[in-house]
Amino acid sequence: GSLMTTKHSQPQSTFAKSLTSTSTNTPYFKAAESTEIPSYVTKCPSNGLCSRLPPDCMTCNTNYSCIYGKPATFDCKVKPHVHCVDQNNYEQENFTINMTCQFCWQLATTDYVCTNSTNCMTVSCPRQRYNATCTVRDHIHCLGNRVFPKMLYCNWTGGYKWSTALALSITLGGFGADRFYLGQWREGLGKLFSFGGLGIWTLIDVLLIGVGYVGPADGSLYI
Repeated sequence: GSLMTTKHSQPQSTFAKSLTSTSTNTPYFKAAESTEIPSYVTKCPSNGLCSRLPPDCMTCNTNYSCIYGKPATFDCKVKPHVHCVDQNNYEQENFTINMTCQFCWQLATTDYVCTNSTNCMTVSCPRQRYNATCTVRDHIHCLGNRVFPKMLYCNWTGGYKWSTALALSITLGGFGADRFYLGQWREGLGKLFSFGGLGIWTLIDVLLIGVGYVGPADGSLYI
């Protein structure tokens, strides 16, 4: 009887050791997994104001029943591994953000960035459009998807040449020839009767046309 007990006690102790070793290793692997930093953390400034974090850094209870165009307040919470503070420089997790009640595709064009079409260049046809993918800027808050499709106007030209406009500005800019060429008749008459603003306006227009700041009056692009 004692022999049977001895024989079985050894495997049992070995099995107990294996359980012990497994149980001690398990927390180590869990800790290793928990230390993995999510990709969104790179977009989240550390120890900044919570209310100014990009939307990717927080989770908010959006209220789609808010009144369109009116100010709205939403309760938000920072995502894991994100650290931010309040106005008194105290770290916090729960906070509120103020925004205008509107969907992302209803934002102003300055609040999002869209893809450009490289093969959409038409002559004297500004009504042609192309499908673009737009992404809301990081500091803007809105309802719905932050990436959305949108129909945008193609780049177009009315046939104006940048080289011609610059040449006219250098040679006959004092008489307003550059502005007349670009279809800006009021500015052209102003330069003509002021002799190019006594030369000052002429020099300024040479710089503005040279860098492309001043273009055709119809909003088209140079050839």
